[in-house]
Amino acid sequence: MAAKTSVFYLTERVTLTTANAAVSDTIDLGAYVDVADRQGILVHEVDFITQAEDTATSSVTTLATALGGNTDVQFQLTDLNRGKMVFADDRALVSSGVLHFGDTNNTADHSSDLYPDNFGPTSAQGGRIIINDQMYFRAVASRTPVTGNTLSVVVRIKASVISLSQKDFMAIALQSTAADN
Repeated sequence: MAAKTSVFYLTERVTLTTANAAVSDTIDLGAYVDVADRQGILVHEVDFITQAEDTATSSVTTLATALGGNTDVQFQLTDLNRGKMVFADDRALVSSGVLHFGDTNNTADHSSDLYPDNFGPTSAQGGRIIINDQMYFRAVASRTPVTGNTLSVVVRIKASVISLSQKDFMAIALQSTAADN
């Protein structure tokens, strides 16, 4: 595995407005992944940032103001589109996490379940190699934000473009195909 670029960041945001309604978006990797050159993306780190917005002023506000009660927010990044939140043993899962917001004592606890996963080959050096041309970001909240507010979750992906050996590329392609079924 040889790095073709230095580290760069990809970001995407989803806005949650309804309780228990998952919202998703696609992160296009087509400009970075090249099958002919056995080129892929190495995901080094994934961060999830949860923020609230006062829609009247278009400004960031506190979670306590926007949520008005205890809330759980779950988020996931996958390299296959499952159309729903997935379990931790799903090979498509790149990273996931949850934010627990307690309105009673105005506390928040954020944790990442997989950061990113280490299911890939040892040549990934603790990261996750993606050869699909898209990643999928999904989030869901247990509470509808208070009227006049929205809840946004941003995924921030630290990545680099890499060249893979024929064997590594084929192994990842086979793993991805198997995970698709």
